[in-house]
Amino acid sequence: MTLYEELVARGLIAQVTNEEEIKTMINAGKATFYIGFDPTADSLHVGHFMALTLMKRLQMAGNQPIALIGGGTAMIGDPSGRTDMRSMMTRETIEHNCACFKKQMERFIQFGEGKARMVNNADWLLNLNYIDFIRDIGACFSVNNMLRAECFKQRMEKGLSFLEFNYMPMQSYDFYYLFQHYGCNMQFGGNDQWSNMLGGTELIRRKLGKDAHAMTIALLTDSQGHKMGKTAGNAVWLDPDKTSPYDFYQYWRNVDDADVMKCVRMLTFLPLEQIDEMDTWQGEQLNRAKEILAFELTKLVHGQEEADKAQCAARALFAGCGDKANMPTTELCQDDFADGQIGVLTLLVKCGLAASNGEARRLIQQGGVSINDEKVTDPNARFCCADCGGDGVVIKKGKKVFHCARMAH
Repeated sequence: MTLYEELVARGLIAQVTNEEEIKTMINAGKATFYIGFDPTADSLHVGHFMALTLMKRLQMAGNQPIALIGGGTAMIGDPSGRTDMRSMMTRETIEHNCACFKKQMERFIQFGEGKARMVNNADWLLNLNYIDFIRDIGACFSVNNMLRAECFKQRMEKGLSFLEFNYMPMQSYDFYYLFQHYGCNMQFGGNDQWSNMLGGTELIRRKLGKDAHAMTIALLTDSQGHKMGKTAGNAVWLDPDKTSPYDFYQYWRNVDDADVMKCVRMLTFLPLEQIDEMDTWQGEQLNRAKEILAFELTKLVHGQEEADKAQCAARALFAGCGDKANMPTTELCQDDFADGQIGVLTLLVKCGLAASNGEARRLIQQGGVSINDEKVTDPNARFCCADCGGDGVVIKKGKKVFHCARMAH
């Protein structure tokens, strides 16, 4: 099976231009391709997983990835998949986020001479003269065609700012620039980015002629990757300081039955033969598939040791053993206790299990909180320092989220 055939078999490809040429280049390891990442936070999240694993697959076959960090386009904001306008970020924030991205990407792809490279479109977009840009590049875009693009249509009802309307030409210019300066002949992105990506392919042809071989591949899912990235209102980050390896493992361990094999096929590096066999699993066997998915992806992001710890802790909790050693833990200090006590609402917020006292109160009223296996029914319940001493207390949120709170030693 060729690499391109494998990508199709894993369910990754939605639509392409120049399919035969793309097949030839990818299979021969001759593609120089880019995928863009807008640095809207200081960590990548699970919604970026598909792009990261795809870059790894292609690099392993000899193709050269370019990780394009959107330091310039992040100052505008991509309207795709949005019902409102993104908030503006400072240059300092964007630069910090870019540095964080590269550190995390190094877990997936190899950077260096002749390997992967990372570029920031702020390096060329911020130096553009706007009048020159719209005369040279803007003339290549039809407003009528742009308004038919899905990323703009869904914003027209609530209002699309002129600022965001510039995003498509800017993203298209990225491909044009990378084609000229880095020999980048291929771009990948989510299926919801198709209009933007076609704009780049068309711009290259209009500016450089029909013989300019620029190709586009859309991944099957949206740019958030299998509609992932958020669970219970909180993002699932790749940074262990924002989402612990245990919580990361638990996220994948708890995917829906209908999604588990799709995730295994798209995101892991298990052989297709093994995955095809797993496709026949049903009932309790799906829990085994979820364990495999969670372990493989945790190992990719956090390493074998952390994956082993997370799996052991998860299995112990499922068996009722309560392995607190590897459970996400919040250490409390004397200042957290007023008159020697801490309210349960404060405790839930302190442990990151609720964003506010109001949310914590609703969780309790809905019967979603247990402490040391006892259901908490009183939002005014309080705990003393001694309760949280020693190994601490185990807080259970819902059916699947466990957290330990204890006094600092």
